[in-house]
Amino acid sequence: QVQLVESGGGLVEAGGSLILSCVASGRIFSRNAMGWYRQVPGKQRELVANIKNSDRMRDSINYGDFVKGRFTISKDNARNTVYLQMNMLKPEDTAVYFCNVKNARDELWMFVDDYWGQGTQVTVSS
Repeated sequence: QVQLVESGGGLVEAGGSLILSCVASGRIFSRNAMGWYRQVPGKQRELVANIKNSDRMRDSINYGDFVKGRFTISKDNARNTVYLQMNMLKPEDTAVYFCNVKNARDELWMFVDDYWGQGTQVTVSS
């Protein structure tokens, strides 16, 4: 089992910044993908950003198309903590942001599990 504890959401004005943090504990493989998704009511959960980490390769980072250079994901592997720096926030970024971690069993990146945090609300006022 993996436990995820998120922090850092809140209310911010358009153009402002927020930092989200997520600490993972429990059974985390050396090969994993950790990151953030978001969801608004009535829509599917979408990828914001994630980092694939393995002891055999450099970190691989993916961003949702809507990020467009505004957000930066980073990870402290020693602390199993992932951060999402969000700048130039827009009202359409308002959503519940969920931390996610997936463990992979081999170099083909076949994920064997999928864990979610409880979500943190980000509200951007216009």
